[in-house]
Amino acid sequence: MGGLVRRAAAIGSLGLAAGAAALAVGLAIDRFPRGIAVLACLVVALVAGWIALRSREGIGRLVAAAVGVAALAATVVVLILLGGLLLDLVVVAAFVGSVLLARVAFRVHVELPRVPPPHRPFLFFNPLSGDGKAARFHLADEARRRGILPIELRPANDLRSLAEDAIAAGADAVAMAGGDGSQAIVAEIAAAHGIPYACIPAGTRNHFALDLGVDRDDVVGALDALVDGGERRVDLAEVNGRVFVNNVSIGLYADAVQQAGYREAKIRTLLAMAPEGVRPRGSGAELHWTGPEGTEGDGVLALLVSNNRYRLGTALGSATRPQLDGGDLGVTTATVDESGPGVIRLRSWSSRTFTIEAEEPVPAGIDGEATSLTPPIRFASRPGALAVRIARGHPGASPATAVPRGLVATIRALVRIAIGGGTTTDDLDQSREESPDGHVRGRAARDPHPR
Repeated sequence: MGGLVRRAAAIGSLGLAAGAAALAVGLAIDRFPRGIAVLACLVVALVAGWIALRSREGIGRLVAAAVGVAALAATVVVLILLGGLLLDLVVVAAFVGSVLLARVAFRVHVELPRVPPPHRPFLFFNPLSGDGKAARFHLADEARRRGILPIELRPANDLRSLAEDAIAAGADAVAMAGGDGSQAIVAEIAAAHGIPYACIPAGTRNHFALDLGVDRDDVVGALDALVDGGERRVDLAEVNGRVFVNNVSIGLYADAVQQAGYREAKIRTLLAMAPEGVRPRGSGAELHWTGPEGTEGDGVLALLVSNNRYRLGTALGSATRPQLDGGDLGVTTATVDESGPGVIRLRSWSSRTFTIEAEEPVPAGIDGEATSLTPPIRFASRPGALAVRIARGHPGASPATAVPRGLVATIRALVRIAIGGGTTTDDLDQSREESPDGHVRGRAARDPHPR
């Protein structure tokens, strides 16, 4: 049924878009030259709507949506001045319908392999995370109803010790309801003992849950992962032996992770801070590393190392990871471009390991938590280290998995869905990586089979 819905949505999206475009061009010609203004507003709205379609959260999506609404409003104003509003409103309505149907067509749902349910699952929950989500959703009671033993994390408790004690007491699966820093601790322990783990999105932003394919709006439903959920294996990453699930930020000091927008969009915040975060050369820790093809790097403003690579698209895209099982780290650096003041140059590549040299401890943010790292700072991927259980009603894969890169690829993917196929790695651009010098090189990629 899901496949039929996606196919119908793709057909509807293409049909409405084609009809709206044809009618808009016809009206523009009929009212030339004033009708061109209407067509221009619709084109702006189309591009903004496509960006909003790709963006899943944060400032990028809000800005794109605002631009799209403004363009549509401008269209209506121009139409009122021109007269003949009815046909033009049909164009606007068709365009809006096309974008909404495209979102449905690209909705991800992966059928994960069925696995036997655990006999003695434990849930650890932080009552303070996410402004008290655990209490609002009565997570402890909901867990008990499902045969899951809830354990509250109190200020005096050590989460690592609680998890180890639970496993010693017979836990054969563990779940964490809290922020991504807490998720990393429980995930590391689960991986070390070879038992399954479930991510319950009770934190503030729940970025790890998003990229795993957990529905962040269904906190209680996420518990079903330990009842009849499917299972997938994902990577973990480490820095100087400490496991992280999302990323480590270095270069703008620990105050970066204290900014209000950091948890909302880490990469955007780092880059937004970069121009004012530039310090005189020689003050603080100088960072040195080796990039692709043996190139030496230093003088960085912002450096982000992630557990698998983030997708950086228009306006840095949605800053999500299309996959968590690529077996690589993602490395993104931001430096001042010599072409002009305030111009930031981005470089991004993948690597199984990565090392940063410095002469003194380096402030950093690990999964959004401020800390300090002693050099040499060694990063490594732990491919397939973690068995993750995900509720069967949840997506099971990152939203970026099914949204293609580029407007042309989006149209091509909609056509494939409409004729009964699916998006391919060529559409998703997972099998191609752009190196820092602009060249594209091949890379093996898994087909996520979104449904």
